[in-house]
Amino acid sequence: MTSFHVLISGGGIGGLCLAQGLRKAGISCAVYESAPGIVNAGYRLHMNVLGGEALRQCLPENLYELYLQTSRRTPKREMSVMLDTQAREIWTRPHIGPPNDGERPHTAVNRRTLRQILATGLDDVLHFGRTAVGYEAGPDGARPLFDDGSSAGGDVVVGADGIHSPIRSQLLPDVHVIDTGMRGMWSIAPLTEDLADVMPDALFDGFAIVTRGDGTIFAIGVYDPRRPISEAVADLAPGAGIDHVEPYVMVTYGSDLGADPTPDMPDFAHDSPEELHAAIRRAMRGAHPGLVELVDRIDESTIAPSAIRYLEVADAWRPSRVTLLGDAIHAMPPSFGAGANSALRDAAALVRALDDAAQGRRPLLEAIGGYEERMRAEVFPIMRASADPDAVHSDHVPDLAG
Repeated sequence: MTSFHVLISGGGIGGLCLAQGLRKAGISCAVYESAPGIVNAGYRLHMNVLGGEALRQCLPENLYELYLQTSRRTPKREMSVMLDTQAREIWTRPHIGPPNDGERPHTAVNRRTLRQILATGLDDVLHFGRTAVGYEAGPDGARPLFDDGSSAGGDVVVGADGIHSPIRSQLLPDVHVIDTGMRGMWSIAPLTEDLADVMPDALFDGFAIVTRGDGTIFAIGVYDPRRPISEAVADLAPGAGIDHVEPYVMVTYGSDLGADPTPDMPDFAHDSPEELHAAIRRAMRGAHPGLVELVDRIDESTIAPSAIRYLEVADAWRPSRVTLLGDAIHAMPPSFGAGANSALRDAAALVRALDDAAQGRRPLLEAIGGYEERMRAEVFPIMRASADPDAVHSDHVPDLAG
């Protein structure tokens, strides 16, 4: 093709990784993000070899190194561990996916830091405050349609716009959002030396789940970067708009997948941060002293409600000039920490497919169809397994082959 332009709806992790990869491949693109900027939404993200290697493929060398240096220090055990409230180990299991080894394995990142790294250098193609509400597509091109009545023309539209994607709703109207009924809250506690001294050792493994045995759980993840973020940015991407973040412990609390709410469950959507903090202190009463201290240290300004929803698994569809990635097509519960990694995997795979088309190695629809077929084969099994109510409470790692 003499010219090739990709229009990406959504500036989350998957959409930005796709834009970085396309730029690296010499393919023109534009990203349209409905938010006014990169907002705070969630905290720590588990990273595995699939997501990390996708970043290696798509990012310029300095930004990939910045991702590694601002990732969490390598934990004592790169495992998911379930504990009771006295910090006694119930089971451990490896994280899903291929082995994640090496001198600096992929560990965990701060979500906003990763998005800011991914946005670095994209100022000329990243457009905030632009909300796509649909698309038009034909044999010669495709264009997103925006809520202000405008549109933008190009060759391919990519819906990277999350679980409530208007692009998916038009392309695959029979795929519905499923509400798990899980309600809860996110928060962080600053990771100080004195807090680290009293926390149970297992909390410094890859990821910890504390079960109360009553249908509610705490999920706990340490974020302690390999290098101070401001120092790494000054060295590797001076002048980049990447905020400094101090080490912290992410603490989530809420109802378990498939469990009925307990009578004393707080109203996560309407209670104040102070009320939610008091409620989770009550929930941790009588627990291991290090767990009690961790909950006491939560910064109330970081408390935010959460609701877990996921998508139905889509039947195969006919390829077109409109395609999807990440939560727009396979939003899943966080049971295996695979959502962000799957979105990054999609981005790298779609870069390869679109590069084949742009270079004339494959017809465009054949390239897009191949990307979609492999995504269904590789990601949909994880999606199904993540929605299993037993996923959090089992040390079984599902067989995802085929």
